Amino acid sequence: MRHCLILFSIFLALSCYSKTKSDTVYVNFEKALANKDFYAQLKFNEIAEIRKLLSTPHINDQQRYDINHQLYDAYKIFIADSAIVYTKENVEIAQRLNDAHRLIGSQLDLIGLYTVSGLYIEALNGIRELEHLDKRKLPDWFSSYYYQINNQLYKSYSLLNDINGKEYLEKSILYRDSLLGVLDTNSNFYKIVYAEKLLDNKQIEQAQVLLEEMFGKSTSEDHEHAVLAHALANVYKAKGNIEEQKKYLLISAMSDIKNAIKENASMQMLASVLYEAGDIANAYKCIRSSMEDAMFCNARLRTFEVSKIFPIIDSAYKDSVDKQQRVLIIFLVAVSILSFLLIMAVIYVYKQMKRIARIRKELYHTNIKLKDLNDNLQNSNEKLSKLNLKLFDVNSELSEANQIKEAYIGHFLDLCSTYIDKIESYQNTLRKKAADKKLEELYKILKSREMIDNELKALYENFDNIFLHLYPNFVEDFNSLLLNEERFQLKANELLNAELRIFALIRLGITDSSKIAKFLHYSANTIYSYRTRVRNKSAVPREQFENMVMKIGIIKPD
Repeated sequence: MRHCLILFSIFLALSCYSKTKSDTVYVNFEKALANKDFYAQLKFNEIAEIRKLLSTPHINDQQRYDINHQLYDAYKIFIADSAIVYTKENVEIAQRLNDAHRLIGSQLDLIGLYTVSGLYIEALNGIRELEHLDKRKLPDWFSSYYYQINNQLYKSYSLLNDINGKEYLEKSILYRDSLLGVLDTNSNFYKIVYAEKLLDNKQIEQAQVLLEEMFGKSTSEDHEHAVLAHALANVYKAKGNIEEQKKYLLISAMSDIKNAIKENASMQMLASVLYEAGDIANAYKCIRSSMEDAMFCNARLRTFEVSKIFPIIDSAYKDSVDKQQRVLIIFLVAVSILSFLLIMAVIYVYKQMKRIARIRKELYHTNIKLKDLNDNLQNSNEKLSKLNLKLFDVNSELSEANQIKEAYIGHFLDLCSTYIDKIESYQNTLRKKAADKKLEELYKILKSREMIDNELKALYENFDNIFLHLYPNFVEDFNSLLLNEERFQLKANELLNAELRIFALIRLGITDSSKIAKFLHYSANTIYSYRTRVRNKSAVPREQFENMVMKIGIIKPD
């Protein structure tokens, strides 16, 4: 049994750690998504600096080609149309220079851009133009780039072609195998492509080990980091681990945002996962961001993929908003009913207070009669004298109780009136926020504890003022019961501290620790600890300390 408990504790600790780590990833993703425009502006600034180079006087075609290629790198997964413009110009420059290597490189770049933009006819025509080349006479990089471009083209084309989709997917796989045959097996690119093949072949564990090893070594949030995270998300999707899939999609999408990568897949996939998990609001934010990116980049495949799920999430989000509005209306009705009940309660309390006032007046007249009777019997025998002293003590306690009641009743009326005004103001604020449909601000007000904390602070200040009005010498009398070095020194503008407030309640007859704890919003154990600690500082016997506190301020007989 003990071993089971230890294992359960370890599992619980690991679960808590995992959840905390996942929450941190989501918080960082939210920050990145909120600053999406900022990262895009950084990309625009980077591109502007490169474009300035084109204005350099007397640059030759080779230099212009290199600058255009830098712009191609900056634009290709940011704004595909702009990348196409500069790549087409590089094709023309390479033709003028009669530079075969540069020409082939630019043609492959252009085919890749056509694939991203969904211009598959143009991409296929570009591939056909390169098929006649003797690849043995071309540099090593041509084969790997050529196979990579074909793999991407046919894989993308298969997703849009319902009739020949399977055929194009098989071509994509063949080109992927050819790509693996020419890549350096130690390169990260080879390992990523190989992991994809392992996953397609249901060798999930091998793919996971390979990708996690690479991801552990990936320290910077670059494009490769995003690709690795996306690949790991696909691994965990295959394993049915939704939480890990979501975590790596968050990491991948966050890297895409920070690198201003508009041609991305992780954000769309994350939206689908969040939607299936029932997180409609965040799924809507992600799918809307994915749609914005796809349209911004003019990535037709991404736009097509997003358009299939966007109406579903959008409809669910609108239903969720409508449901929240209905709940808000119900809440407002409930608040109105509670306000009405509160008004009725105040009226009832007012009637009870009038009744108490009448009883107090009767008690006052009774006290006068008792005092007259005590004066007449003052010179009686010793037994009657002792009895008179007991009656006097009773009258003193009644007089003290009447003073307390009178002070607290008057103050209670003021507090009731103040609370009615505050509730009415709070209700008006909520009604206005609801009428203006400021749901986020309304939720923030409802969630905040600021009003409760302020009211508690005001309650304690009112209690301190009224109590010290009844017992103005309480602090001095209380300190006289303590050792000199243990006496309380109050701060500036402080009437009572926590310990003094506890014993003030005891002086009023509230001796139960749980009741004191409820009033002061402490735990019963905390109250017990405070009482014990103060008794240990007593200058009088500890068992008599609280009895002597109860006698502070008692009216003395003349």
